[in-house]
Amino acid sequence: MRRRFFLPTAPPGAGAPLRFARDAPWLAPLAGYSDLPFRLLCRHYGAAVCVTEMVSAKGLVYRSPGTGELLQSLPGDQPLVVQLFGGEPEALGAAVTSLRAAGYAWFDCNMGCSVPKVMRQGAGAALLGDEARALACARARIAAAAPGRVGFKLRLGPDREHIVLPDLALRLEDLGAGWLTLHPRTARQGFGGSADWEAIARLAERLSIPLLASGDLLNAEDGVRCLEQTGASAVMYARGALHDPAVFAAHGALCRGERTPAADAASLRAMIGRHVRLAREHAAGDGALWKMRSLVPRYVRFLPGVRVLRQRLCRCTDWQELEAALDEFFGGAGAH
Repeated sequence: MRRRFFLPTAPPGAGAPLRFARDAPWLAPLAGYSDLPFRLLCRHYGAAVCVTEMVSAKGLVYRSPGTGELLQSLPGDQPLVVQLFGGEPEALGAAVTSLRAAGYAWFDCNMGCSVPKVMRQGAGAALLGDEARALACARARIAAAAPGRVGFKLRLGPDREHIVLPDLALRLEDLGAGWLTLHPRTARQGFGGSADWEAIARLAERLSIPLLASGDLLNAEDGVRCLEQTGASAVMYARGALHDPAVFAAHGALCRGERTPAADAASLRAMIGRHVRLAREHAAGDGALWKMRSLVPRYVRFLPGVRVLRQRLCRCTDWQELEAALDEFFGGAGAH
């Protein structure tokens, strides 16, 4: 059956204020992963704000099938920021206008994605190499959404020879950006090398709007250390959340001065069980099952028997088989 375009109406609470605080960690937009079930799982563990997967502005304007599915949400999934990508000001403005009409309140502009298929569209980190177009795209979004309701995800620049910060960040602030997020690597670096947290600290000193820190936050200790070293307003977990959605609970505990208990088999089984229930309830089609088969090995990567579990999961064709594989794993090697 061919999918049809639909634009879901934002649920009540979509206009709830965003939190920018040391103890208010955000969930990053994770392409292919930060769907509604995953966001609800992260919120259960303490994610203060979640960002959708990247949504194509052109996809919304031209009513591309499947685009609206990325925007599914619930009252318990608020506040929610919609991340849009695109390189054409007109399409970006039109997309934000349609989303505002549907009740969505907060938006993020991706100027940091270095994936080639995104950059070939003149979107994502490609905008870092064309300041005039980047600012035109920013003006279009802010005009459609209102000042303060749009954030911008940035990298340092296209490469080390062309660093665009802090100039671009300050221009965006002047245009009416509500907040900025910095992943302190260049587009050419991708995820290689180390994130330059000192660049976050330097930018935080120059801005009067909130700055979210991203990059190399693989656990809660990294997140809290980043806040202490950079003076950022809050942190945004990406890979750290993808490997352990309970990172948000650990982050909150550290901020309260409490010790964070190490994950054990029982807590991991409970977390995976919750994710499975959310996926079965809120995600349609077989895609949710295929996604779960790839996520579970990440969650239990430190337990013995993961390789055998991964092989068995790859053969699972329904939820019952997946649950049986989990029961066997946690009742055997995974429970030790």
